[in-house]
Amino acid sequence: RKRQEPLMVQPNSEGRPRRSRPRRSEEQAPLVETHLSTASDIILDGLSGSMNYDEASEDDDGDEAEERSRSLSPNTESTRPASASSTKSTTECLPLGSPSAEGSSIEVDNLEEFVLRPAPRGVTVKCRISRDKKGMDRGLYPTYFMHLEREDGKKVFLLAGRKRKKSKTSNYLISVDATDLSREGESFIGKLRSNLMGTKFTVYDNGTNPSKTPGALLEETNTRQELAAICYETNVLGFKGPRKMTVIIPGMNMNFERVPVRPACEQESLLSKWQNHSLENQIELHNKAPVWNDDTQSYVLNFHGRVTQASVKNFQIVHDNDPDYIVMQFGRVAEDIFTLDFNYPMCALQAFAIGLSSFDSKLACE
Repeated sequence: RKRQEPLMVQPNSEGRPRRSRPRRSEEQAPLVETHLSTASDIILDGLSGSMNYDEASEDDDGDEAEERSRSLSPNTESTRPASASSTKSTTECLPLGSPSAEGSSIEVDNLEEFVLRPAPRGVTVKCRISRDKKGMDRGLYPTYFMHLEREDGKKVFLLAGRKRKKSKTSNYLISVDATDLSREGESFIGKLRSNLMGTKFTVYDNGTNPSKTPGALLEETNTRQELAAICYETNVLGFKGPRKMTVIIPGMNMNFERVPVRPACEQESLLSKWQNHSLENQIELHNKAPVWNDDTQSYVLNFHGRVTQASVKNFQIVHDNDPDYIVMQFGRVAEDIFTLDFNYPMCALQAFAIGLSSFDSKLACE
C-alpha cells in the first residue's frame, strides 16, 4: 500500500530505449557532445552507451522485453565523448570525453583504481546496492554493499559502506573490503559526511584532512580530495513527494582525467564554490524531474526496467544542457535491494556515496 502512494516516484513501464540523436545546436553545449567516430558505441543489455530513454513510447511490455533481450545495432555516429561544466561558469568549457572502451565487458583488475576511475565512454556501468539490517545494531546502522553486475550474471564486489556510530553528523566510511570498515584499515577508500541538517553531503577520498594537521607540510598528494557534493532541497510538497537534488562533481581535463579538488579551507570546497556561483572546473548536475501521470495518479520516471518499485529514493541525475544523457540512476527493486547505474564522467565511489546520501538525507526518509 505504501508503494502505491501518489507521492512516490513510480517506474514508467511504457518507455523503451531509443538511439541517441546527434544534437547540432551551437547555443547549448550538451554534457556529452556528439562526434563522428570510427569506433562503435559499446552496448550492454540492449542499452546504448548514452542511456537514452524515450518516455513517450507507446510500445507494449512485450516489445520492451524483446528490446531488452537483444543488443541494438552499433551506432557509429553518436558516440558521446565530451561534457561541459555548468553554463553558469565563466571559464571556457573543457570537453569531458573519455577514452572509448575496447570491449563491452568491464574488468576489475585493481579494485582501488577501478572505483576511482570514471566510467568508460559509451558504457553504462550497472551495479546493485544491497542493505544489510541484520545484527544487533544494524537496524540503526545498516551496512551497504555495492556489486558490479556482469553480463554473464555474476556479481563482483566493489564497495561497502556503514555509518559511524560516534559522530555528530552522518558520517559513512567506505571500504573496498566488505569485512574491514574501519577508518584505520588499509581498505579505507573514502567517506561521506553530512551537515547537521542532513541536507548537504560531501564525498572525500582517503587522503588527510588538512584542518587536523595545521602547520604541517603535507605533500599535496596526501591531502584529501573532494569527489562530490550533494544538496537536497524540499519541494512544494514539503517533506513528501519527489525531492530536488543537486550534485556537484569536479570537472575533467583535456586528458579525460578528474581535476583534483583539494580545498585547504572551507571556502575552497565544492559546496562553498557552488553556493558562491563559482563553478570553474566543476560540473553541476540535477535530478531529472519526474512527470505526473494522470492515468496512474503518480510521478513517473522511465528507468527502462531497472527499477521496479515506487520510492521517493528513485532518481536520475542529468546535466541541464543534455537531459537525455543519464549520468546516474538509482532505484528500488526490493525492500533492501536497489540498482545503481552510472555513466561517464562519474566513478563508482562517487555513485555509491550519492546512493548512500539518499538513504540518509532527512528529506529522503521513507
